[in-house]
Amino acid sequence: MQEQPDNALVPGLAARVELTVTDADTAQAIGSGDVPVLGTPRLLALAEAATVAATTRQLPIGSTTVGTRVELHHLAATPIGRTVAAQARLTTVDRRRLVFEVAVTEGDRTVATGEVERVLVDRRRFIEHAGQSS
Repeated sequence: MQEQPDNALVPGLAARVELTVTDADTAQAIGSGDVPVLGTPRLLALAEAATVAATTRQLPIGSTTVGTRVELHHLAATPIGRTVAAQARLTTVDRRRLVFEVAVTEGDRTVATGEVERVLVDRRRFIEHAGQSS
């Protein structure tokens, strides 16, 4: 197997993922509120899924990325049955640090905007370190 070059992760990589809101995705269901609309934690998970999708094919063998920082502005409610799309675009590559601009829309309406930071790690070492007690 040939290892991918270090410059495979470059600004401009992007991905889009969609979600049709179900009862399980609501603030009521996940405990982040008491209304039957898309919950912010589920919205964040969708945005992060887009960041992962943007870089998955470009990662060096044996590597993965992990989330380290999020700034998310949830701007509009989305009821059950509606479909939202999260778009992530890699804007900054600083050694192992990756910064993404994210936007979630429902049709022409912006539901959320923000920034997600992830760090490139060796998957095996990360899992081993996570299993150690402090």
